[in-house]
Amino acid sequence: MTENGDSTTPRATAGVTRRTLLKAAGATALTAGAVTATTPSAAAEGRPYDAIVVGAGYAGGTVARELGARGMKVLVLEARGRIGGRIEPGTLAGQHIELGGGWFGPGQDLVARELRRYSLTTTEDVHATRMVMPGPGGYASHTPQEAGARLNSLFADFYAGSEQYFERPYEPLFRKDLLASVDRLSLADRIAQLGLTGVDHDWVSGATSVFAGGNRTGSLTGLAQWYQLAGGTYDKFLSVMSELPQGGMISILERMLRESGATVSLNSPVTAIRERGGRTQVEVRGGRVHEAPVVVLATPVNMWPTIAFEPGLPKVYADAAREGLGVPHATKLWLRVRGTSEAVSAQAPEGAPILLLIPQKELPDGRVFVAFTGPALDVSDPQAVRAAVRGLLPEARVVEYRAKEWHKDPYARGGWGLRRPGQLLRQLPDIQQPFGRVVFAGGDIASGWNGAFVEGALESGFRAAEQAAALAG
Repeated sequence: MTENGDSTTPRATAGVTRRTLLKAAGATALTAGAVTATTPSAAAEGRPYDAIVVGAGYAGGTVARELGARGMKVLVLEARGRIGGRIEPGTLAGQHIELGGGWFGPGQDLVARELRRYSLTTTEDVHATRMVMPGPGGYASHTPQEAGARLNSLFADFYAGSEQYFERPYEPLFRKDLLASVDRLSLADRIAQLGLTGVDHDWVSGATSVFAGGNRTGSLTGLAQWYQLAGGTYDKFLSVMSELPQGGMISILERMLRESGATVSLNSPVTAIRERGGRTQVEVRGGRVHEAPVVVLATPVNMWPTIAFEPGLPKVYADAAREGLGVPHATKLWLRVRGTSEAVSAQAPEGAPILLLIPQKELPDGRVFVAFTGPALDVSDPQAVRAAVRGLLPEARVVEYRAKEWHKDPYARGGWGLRRPGQLLRQLPDIQQPFGRVVFAGGDIASGWNGAFVEGALESGFRAAEQAAALAG
């Protein structure tokens, strides 16, 4: 187990990424697509920076490109030795895998525009031929059509009314008058309201806990907004996680940063942001200080408590930092199995070791699967992983696997964002506004596809770029 939460079995290929772009020791910089070492004096050469972006994920990459297009000189500070944030490519069984992120989908217009801009295509994910779902005495097999019809019916009841309180899902506060009675509800509260029991309870609780990292943590309105953004049916909701981009999830971001002309300094975790004399100072670990008229903080909200702000953050930001927005337990598990090559999907009730198992590429001797696990599974224990897979697919034998525990990643401190009960009404739109000369960005605080989607990071990045350009003057 490494300190960033990425574990492998002894037979797995550890720490291999799709490209060697990001291999570096100490502070490194990516400028116009090339990697060069920086020195303490290098950043001071030429004219000063017009803006500093903290975080080289999709929100930060969007900001860097948009500010660069305005002729601004931009420095991007990235804590990790790679770009991408919660997007992380890897390999397993010689296949490209996504340790973070994973899919785009129809209706995500900002992503579609970026794909066209860079002439990138997508391919459809593997379609399941059989679905294993909770049954009265264990698990039972269903055709995708049977399971889909039942899930659509169950979630039509679960999200009943959301078509009204999210009448305009890209404007989540449009029907603020209707949100007061539902924004306080957790997903567990909604399940209890419906009196779900038995198999119905297990089907719903398992499906929601995958996205929430725990049904008592995630808010009803968080998932209901995604549901309405997708078109208001469960099968449409699943379709927005169905397309794989050419070159992997990192592909658009790589091109954004090359186009931006920005300097990207890797291995540069920010420890403090201070406003002094009309300029903003950003200190990185080791004491080096960078200065610019404006700073864009484009990290997960869960990372805000690791940065010292001077002056301190106002209440809305401080509350979000204290409460957190990233799901509390988020482990993505990639498996190479033998014993079956069937494209079978499996879902378990909340609390199970593996909550969701999705078929991926077929291999000559089996198949690759991706899974999302709960806190009940110790992914550092190969025997426990093998037993958990056999519990869903008795015929499957795990040959090797890779696991990414995002809640243990020191630069994520949680998985994808999902609002907690009450956060929508208490935080939007104030959390999207600049504080002094600090601008906030990231999918966690997007208005539309917030949290788990590149679409939301792009939305937030475009807004933050406009705000930063205005502040930089």
